[in-house]
Amino acid sequence: MKKSLTQFIKFNLVSASVTLLQLLLVNVFFWLMKDWKAPLPEILSGIFNDAAVGAGNANWGYVLPFFLSNALANLFGFFVNRKVTFHSDAPKRNAVIFLLVMCILILVSTWIQGRLVYLITNRFPACAKLAPTLAAFAAGTIQFLILFPLEKYVLLKERNS
Repeated sequence: MKKSLTQFIKFNLVSASVTLLQLLLVNVFFWLMKDWKAPLPEILSGIFNDAAVGAGNANWGYVLPFFLSNALANLFGFFVNRKVTFHSDAPKRNAVIFLLVMCILILVSTWIQGRLVYLITNRFPACAKLAPTLAAFAAGTIQFLILFPLEKYVLLKERNS
């Protein structure tokens, strides 16, 4: 029990560093891609439409910075958790499985955030300015509830001593 609590705390500390890295990366990527207005392919434009990401934002220059920053920062967190949090000797190829799960989580999280912002601003107009923060918190909580057990019990099992 003590070991799991320690891992839970370390996982949260790593998650905080992942968040900081993601914030840095998303701003750098937004700056680099701000003029890239190419439309998204049809399969993505159904998910990332004006209702989900705001009018004029359903393009590569807006969506890709979120995706890349989230994927790169979480991959960094995966390897830190592999070594520091879970002391795992799991094969590095598990990172591919992690990236696939992250891609799905990023798509779902982005969609959930867009829907929540829309719902909050329409039902509780007084909370409109707080809506993106509440939506990001909800999406982050969902990611945490999936990633901690996935890494601890599946992808990053402890070393066989």
